[in-house]
Amino acid sequence: MRVLIASGAGGGTAKGRIGKYFHLKEFGEALKKLGVEYKLVSETDYATGFPSRHVRDWLPYNRKFKKLIDDFKPDVIFVDRQAHFGLQAIKAKIPLFVYLRGNYWMEVDMAKKTIYKDPLMRTVLWLRHRIAEKVFRNCAGVFMTADYLNDVIKKYHPNTKTYHFLEGINASHWYPTKQMELKHPCVGILQDANWWGKTKEMLTLDKVIENMSDVTFYWAGDGQYKDKILPVLEKHKNFRWLGSLEYPDKVREYLSTIDVYALPTGMDTTPLSSREAQLMERPVVATRIGGIPEVVMDKKTGFLVAEGDYNAWIESIRLLVSNKDLAVQMGKAGRQFIVENYNWAIVAKRFIDAVNEYLSNKKSR
Repeated sequence: MRVLIASGAGGGTAKGRIGKYFHLKEFGEALKKLGVEYKLVSETDYATGFPSRHVRDWLPYNRKFKKLIDDFKPDVIFVDRQAHFGLQAIKAKIPLFVYLRGNYWMEVDMAKKTIYKDPLMRTVLWLRHRIAEKVFRNCAGVFMTADYLNDVIKKYHPNTKTYHFLEGINASHWYPTKQMELKHPCVGILQDANWWGKTKEMLTLDKVIENMSDVTFYWAGDGQYKDKILPVLEKHKNFRWLGSLEYPDKVREYLSTIDVYALPTGMDTTPLSSREAQLMERPVVATRIGGIPEVVMDKKTGFLVAEGDYNAWIESIRLLVSNKDLAVQMGKAGRQFIVENYNWAIVAKRFIDAVNEYLSNKKSR
């Protein structure tokens, strides 16, 4: 079997782009170990079109895409974005599988209310949405990163085949290393501020930080909404903004140093950073939303709190920084949970089984 993997790896911060490509390569290598030939490409190198920020991209790279297909001859194509590359795959009549990391439709709705307010940008969003809907409608199936997304997908595309896809992670990349100079006890946050629906929950930390003056809070991340967060949190002497960290080396150092990992979010699936933190044996305190309960085991690998419940944040963090034995116990349980459930070998095997079933059914028709 030949699998062509196309990474969107566009938008967001450099850490986000590199991280997505990095982990899709690990997925490809896991497929390779199981006898599958794969090729990983950046989709915008082969298929772009209107709407785009650059006029030069408005004409699709049909020749480049066709040559890629002719040279590699894929049996299936796997994309992590619903855009022009997926459309080209559909036109070429190659089975297309889409990887969905989050609630796409909620993100579109949030974008209408925040980023795309003027008529021109709303038109751009509408055109992109049309492309995405065509990809969802005509793809062979959607691999979703959290169980709750099944109902979301079926609401908009009831006939679309869905598969559970726990994005794997290579535990060998996450190990204790040299530490950063941070003030202890400390809480570390590692997330970008690109979607207001996710980012706004960080404002809950205002009262948390205020009421925990003996604990230092560090935020590593960037994004267009950081200017809505920093003025609120930087007024506290025990808060520090670190900006973006080089991935994965500096992220590893950061997670090696912090005492507790915090994930305050208003919209998420199974965030990569929480899995990385658990592999570094850090207890996690996170918002109970979306697919997070599938990756953070409440009261076993950390604590889950309701949106806006700053008292629960204070209680959970206080318990972990004051009870080192509990923090160590949860940290070790977290690593074990991620290793056992988010193994690329398991993910790759499930993917191959699903694709083979699809191809077999297609031949028998």
